[in-house]
Amino acid sequence: MRKLILPFVAAALSAASCTKTSEKAGIQGTWQLLSAKTITGKDTLATFPVAGQEMIKVINASHFAFFRHDTSRGKGSSAVYDSGAGTYSLNGSTYQEKLNYCSARDWEGHSFSFQVRLSADSLVQTGTEKIDSLGIDRQIIEVYQRVK
Repeated sequence: MRKLILPFVAAALSAASCTKTSEKAGIQGTWQLLSAKTITGKDTLATFPVAGQEMIKVINASHFAFFRHDTSRGKGSSAVYDSGAGTYSLNGSTYQEKLNYCSARDWEGHSFSFQVRLSADSLVQTGTEKIDSLGIDRQIIEVYQRVK
């Protein structure tokens, strides 16, 4: 009996592993931010697009990174550069980031849980950014397009 069960257990574990790998394969790549909204309480604020700025997110098998900068190469009063990176996990549509590096240093070491929806070359990420020590508690909705 034991000899009959082992192949089935091995096949089930292998299938589960392939599912996790294929989930992550779909989200991997370089993504350009098209739009973003932040909802704090009853207030909704469109935070992207911003004239003269670009933002991308890069996701590989285990890590993510994001970069936002002005298109005027740091010149003028609208100069901006933000970045962050860390590890992530993906379980179904639940995407969790652990922010290990960030230009806003108080954000480092925090984890954020999101829901993601992939459709062709678009990625929609929604969820909560909450850091009690900074008084941050808001919902975000970000829409990305895959960079080809």
